[in-house]
Amino acid sequence: MLNRQDQWRALIATTEGQRLRYAGAICTMSTATLLSMATPVIGMYAIDTIVEQDFSFAHPALYEAMVWLAGGESYATYLWMCAALGVALAGVAGFLMFTAGWLSAIASDDSCRKLRNLMYWRLHTAPVSFFDRSETGDLVQRCSSDVETVREFLHSDVEAMGKALVLLAGTVPILFWRSPSLAWIALCTMPVLLCGSIGFFYVVQKRFQVVDEAEGALTSTMQENLTGIRVVKAFARQEFEIERFGNKNASFRDASLKLSRSMVIYYSSTDLLCFGQVGATLIAAAYFVMHQQLTVGELFLFITLVGIVVWEIRHLGRVLTESGKAMVSLSRIGYIASATDESQAELSSYPRAKGKLQIQGVNLTYIDGLQALTDVDIDIAPGEFVGIVGPPGSGKTTLIRAILRLYPMQEGRILLDGRDISRTDLQWLRAQVGVVLQEPFLFSRTIEANLRVGGDAASHEELVQVATDAAIHKSIESFPDQYRSMVGERGVTLSGGQRQRLAIARALLRDPPILVLDDALSAVDTKTEELILRALRQRRTRRTTIVIAHRISTIRHADRIFVMQKGQVVETGSHSELCVAEGPYQRLAAMQMLVDASGSHRSEEGSHG
Repeated sequence: MLNRQDQWRALIATTEGQRLRYAGAICTMSTATLLSMATPVIGMYAIDTIVEQDFSFAHPALYEAMVWLAGGESYATYLWMCAALGVALAGVAGFLMFTAGWLSAIASDDSCRKLRNLMYWRLHTAPVSFFDRSETGDLVQRCSSDVETVREFLHSDVEAMGKALVLLAGTVPILFWRSPSLAWIALCTMPVLLCGSIGFFYVVQKRFQVVDEAEGALTSTMQENLTGIRVVKAFARQEFEIERFGNKNASFRDASLKLSRSMVIYYSSTDLLCFGQVGATLIAAAYFVMHQQLTVGELFLFITLVGIVVWEIRHLGRVLTESGKAMVSLSRIGYIASATDESQAELSSYPRAKGKLQIQGVNLTYIDGLQALTDVDIDIAPGEFVGIVGPPGSGKTTLIRAILRLYPMQEGRILLDGRDISRTDLQWLRAQVGVVLQEPFLFSRTIEANLRVGGDAASHEELVQVATDAAIHKSIESFPDQYRSMVGERGVTLSGGQRQRLAIARALLRDPPILVLDDALSAVDTKTEELILRALRQRRTRRTTIVIAHRISTIRHADRIFVMQKGQVVETGSHSELCVAEGPYQRLAAMQMLVDASGSHRSEEGSHG
């Protein structure tokens, strides 16, 4: 969490580019506040003059204006003139308040628009490890609800705080000008209100942080359940997940109730103080009037100004409450805004890579201390078709992540065409490597739009070509709207094999020098798999192809196969070479042959039956 100094710096930084509007809003609001204070002063002069029937109580400027208008002394003209002047000042003050609110709204909305853009950009530039320790729903909460809290504070609460301070600064001299004795009585509870408001600020800030975090956990639970709703239904876990959501909801309710309880205590106690203060002022003022130490007009002035300023100071507690919420929200926003960027080398205009990949003594350890890769050495020639095989957790996918610089290496280096990837621009590097994952992500758009992620400017003929190479074209043609058919969220309207093939087509459209299939053929049948691999081998001169697989059939035609265990490369060779050498690959091949033979035997028995 940011300390208080950093919180205020972050708040000030948020207003960059809009500070002139904020200054205009503060100036107009201050002017409007001063004009609103002038109205009861005019009322004082009007009441005293009319009640006493003596123009010596009139303000000299008002008296001169009355004589000029009426051509002499006239109580009626004086009364109407004061009333009209009071209404006019109130009208001007209202217009200035509107202007201040409008300027503040424009400034706060634009400031938070920039803040949202900054956070979204930061999410796209943050390293993958940042998302490993963050919940999606909580990140959404920080980018939406917390930003809205800051916007509301910047829009209205800064204004209200300034208005209360201007009122206090303007009212105190006026009250002491008319009656110092009564002014002390009228302002005796001000220190209590101010101290209470400041204390309330610290209490609310802590409790709002609990509320905000509870709401973030609630949002994360909802987001996770909606994303995995099909798994929940498939395993009949609705009751368990509903109960889990109910527990999170109850925690959020309890935290909100504690916050509400604090606010109720503050408002009820300050209401009592405010009413007591106004009542005490009224009684004391009446006493001074009876003993001719105060005029009726001054009584009106005191009651009006004290009523305004006391309630504004009390309102300051709500403003401080909102500022406490804003500080908490800024700290939560700062979690994203302060995320480190992926290390970027200076952008260089390198040409398209040839596809030569050299992995030299690479060691990689995850944040939790898990050693994922240990002294990995692999050389891949341009245009080579290689396979990587190994049990789950052997480091196959981690190796690809290291090539893409998704996780930093502790030791060793990776060279692409002789260039150290740690010193090359990330955009250029990732443009050279096309990766298709086992569980590819598809957007909730049309098939054509999902394909064009690999190349916006591609023609329809190019889309058809890559779809054909990925053995998905015929499936697409069978859809009612063909390439304009909508794909549900995460591609749920397609089968697992269709999603994988569509992702392969998307990667082929990008035409990268290095193509990586990370177990991306696991959901397709062997016949379709062979069609895809044949199409890739036919174009092998255009790119280096790395296929990670569990099935031997997927990589048996590879130029070379790397066998990994516990983060190390333990065997290297062609399929025929590895099958005759005693080792993990030979055992895996024999096991899969046995499983395939058993499956074929059961199929034959079924057909005879």
